[in-house]
Amino acid sequence: MNIERPAPEARLRAASLRVTAPRLAVLAAVESDPHADVETIAAAVRGRIGSVSTQAVYDVLRVLTGANLIRRIEPAGSPALFETRVGDNHHHVVCRSCGIVGDIDCAIGTAPCLESAASNGFAIDEAEITYWGLCPDCQHSATSVPRPAGATAPAPH
Repeated sequence: MNIERPAPEARLRAASLRVTAPRLAVLAAVESDPHADVETIAAAVRGRIGSVSTQAVYDVLRVLTGANLIRRIEPAGSPALFETRVGDNHHHVVCRSCGIVGDIDCAIGTAPCLESAASNGFAIDEAEITYWGLCPDCQHSATSVPRPAGATAPAPH
């Protein structure tokens, strides 16, 4: 999905956040590699601005997630992954073999998952659905063996 977004500086300011080199670098890293883990993002940030601690990257990710500029997802058996696609009703698909993650638009429309038959008294404001299967590359690979449900995923590629 290709959405025209305001410049990163404008998005930070609109969220009442200071524009800093680490924040800009983290936003750029997440935009260029959707569903990246912290280590991948940290390496991209270091390539862009030089020395930065992994803790600083975690701190920026926490702030950007809190400001709803990025989204944190945690598929079972995977490290936390981050994306800039926020505020829409999309889900994820994870390859059981290689761990790659992709976006899936909701087939039914706007937030159908938020109307649960039994909410148990909760005020539901978000639903996460993760589909599991084999990506096209792994479907065609003779050595691909699906992992059982709940098994630890390899780092996404």
